Amino acid sequence: MSKRLLLIPLILAGCSMAPDYKRPDLPVPPTWQAQKVGAGETAPNAINAPKIQDWRTVFTDPQLQALIVAALEHNRDLRIAIGRIEEARALAGLARADRFPSIDLGAQRSAARTPPDLSATGRTLTSQRYDVNLGMAAFELDFWGRLQNLDAVARANYLATEEAQRTFRAGLITDVVNAWLTQLELTERLALADATVKSREQSRFLIGKRRDVGLAGDLDALQADGVFQSARAEAANLARQKAAADNALRLLVGKDAVTASSSPSIRQQAIAEIKEGLSAELLLARPDVLAAEQKLIAANANIGAARAAFLPKIVLTATAGTASRDLGGLFEGGSGAWTFAPALRLPLFDFGRLSDNVDLAIVRKTIAVADYEKTIQQAFRDVADLLAARDYLATQLEAQDANAKSQADRLKLVEARYNAGVSSHLELLDAQREQFAAQQSALAVRRLQLSTAASLYKALGML
Repeated sequence: MSKRLLLIPLILAGCSMAPDYKRPDLPVPPTWQAQKVGAGETAPNAINAPKIQDWRTVFTDPQLQALIVAALEHNRDLRIAIGRIEEARALAGLARADRFPSIDLGAQRSAARTPPDLSATGRTLTSQRYDVNLGMAAFELDFWGRLQNLDAVARANYLATEEAQRTFRAGLITDVVNAWLTQLELTERLALADATVKSREQSRFLIGKRRDVGLAGDLDALQADGVFQSARAEAANLARQKAAADNALRLLVGKDAVTASSSPSIRQQAIAEIKEGLSAELLLARPDVLAAEQKLIAANANIGAARAAFLPKIVLTATAGTASRDLGGLFEGGSGAWTFAPALRLPLFDFGRLSDNVDLAIVRKTIAVADYEKTIQQAFRDVADLLAARDYLATQLEAQDANAKSQADRLKLVEARYNAGVSSHLELLDAQREQFAAQQSALAVRRLQLSTAASLYKALGML
């Protein structure tokens, strides 16, 4: 009760119900630090791009664009997210409508019969009445901004839902890109594995022939059969992964997806580069950061609504129209009728409920501030991780490509030495395994590099 008594004079003195909103300062460094990617080499980690990119300028492959368009049209989760926006918009409209009077047109007839023993004249009385009027029921005069603040809360919640839908949309685009790249990678790795199976089957056949004529032993034949079966197992494993990737892409798109068999090699895929030059303030345009800020705005407005509940509530109910004993006399002169019933309600004893509501609103705003700052910090980390990954993956891919070339050259040399009888069959098998592993790893790193570039656009809120 003491809190209420202290609060009422302060409010009546003209203070605003809700605190003035001020966006919290960025709780992160102004820029991302560069990462060391080589001997004395520094990678440019800042970016230079508009706040929101058209995804078609980022992902230029026609088949990939078709998949993204299909996903944006058919994905069921996106439809649910859009439905949430419509729901929030309707709720915001309801909150706004509460700030205005509701006018109804009414017409009614009433009749009554009074028995003799209840009549003042001792005779049976029959009466009837006809009314036509415009009425306004329980309209609250928003002197203290309670309804205005509730309207602000509903509007902020609607905008937060809209930003959440943008977040989901960007995530869906990125998921489609990653699923597409995974499909491309596995298509090429499976083709490489199938070719390896055929090559090792042929090698097993030749070793068998050499054994038959005494030029190879049983150990060589067993080794040849072992690497052949290993290649078969790896091909089956990659086929399983590709089938799962096809199903994942089909689920994201919402219909049968385009297969990657006719698409360019993953080596030919490209994602637009992000240049250097922008600061961490770009994160303020991320949909999840904007959604967190709208929730903070709603929490701030809720404080105003909770404070206004301490003050008198004035509610108006009124009607104006005509009334008559007979239906034909409704619109004759002198039939005008009206009612006006203002009501004032001032809470006196609620055992601290209103005070606790104010405390609750203030605590929730504190939580919303912390959530907003945490969202920005997480966004900053996401970008920092992706920038570091982008730079280190470039170095890793360069080294992996060099390793694949070295292993291919080594295999050629070992094959020549083996055919000349200088190298053993075991050395040949080892060279084949190393070349296959290097080729597979190079494809995986290239896919990861492209996926990182796609995720970087999402992390920066530019999709």
